[in-house]
Amino acid sequence: MRILFAGTPQVAVTSLDSLHAAGFDIAAVLTRPDAPLGRKRVLTPSPVAARAAELGLPVIKASKITAEVTEQLQGLDLDAAAIVAFGGLVPEAALLVPRHGWINLHFSLLPNWRGAAPVQHSIINGDDIIGAVTFQLETGLDTGPVFGQVTEVVNELDTAGVMLERLSASGSMLLVQTLQALDAGQAVAVPQAGSHTYAPKITDEDAQLDFTRPATEIRRRAHGTTPFPGAWCAVGGQRYKFGPLRERRDVAGLAPGQLRIEPGKQPAVLIGTATWALEPTMIQPPGKKMMNASDWARGMLTQGTEVSFA
Repeated sequence: MRILFAGTPQVAVTSLDSLHAAGFDIAAVLTRPDAPLGRKRVLTPSPVAARAAELGLPVIKASKITAEVTEQLQGLDLDAAAIVAFGGLVPEAALLVPRHGWINLHFSLLPNWRGAAPVQHSIINGDDIIGAVTFQLETGLDTGPVFGQVTEVVNELDTAGVMLERLSASGSMLLVQTLQALDAGQAVAVPQAGSHTYAPKITDEDAQLDFTRPATEIRRRAHGTTPFPGAWCAVGGQRYKFGPLRERRDVAGLAPGQLRIEPGKQPAVLIGTATWALEPTMIQPPGKKMMNASDWARGMLTQGTEVSFA
């Protein structure tokens, strides 16, 4: 089966690798143009572009699928196109190019969480089970019929980054199976049913923690915005960032935002909320790197410094 692969971030690389290992004839890889990264703003290929180059695959770089790009695709004699987090819309003219259309691996259980940040919104909203589906791409936003799905359980300390990594692995195998079934004439797509929800891009404001809220709500927000843009709160005009948070239902009596350090070989950091305490596993103080919360707590005890996250 001769295919196009379209994708951009690291989460899409697993699918590219799986399709390549499964023996698909990958005619080309479509990805976003090089982007400036780091403090020096060095132009850097996308993770998918870098991996495609390692695999010796032709690469088409485009910020959007124009008429010119569509013409390039028409010359590839494509059976299908596989798309995973490309980062741009596919116009109708391009959708019609492959004989079997475009198959999208999307990281939610459609029709829930259509849009750009499904895993993040799933976690923020407290979904205990999240998943990925393959579906037939249409001009509507994630509206096409679904071929198959995989699911993963969300554990207490799982962040969006952790869940995306797991779903990228299981989802890549689902994508391979879907394309193989399509090639064999055995794929069946089922129309989406029921109400839908949307998952727009996550903003920096979405990642701000308010410790006057209940602990479970705060934990979900923190984990849904980790690693990007990263959960944070402001103290005296400066930002503290947090890694995964553990709920401490056994600790009550702390005012919202109040900090307590439990001394010991591995001192624990406790922060009060509207319900019970939260225990950060990682903290990034202003101007410093992310560190184990116990190391930060040890330094706080040594310095005798007081901080409030209220």
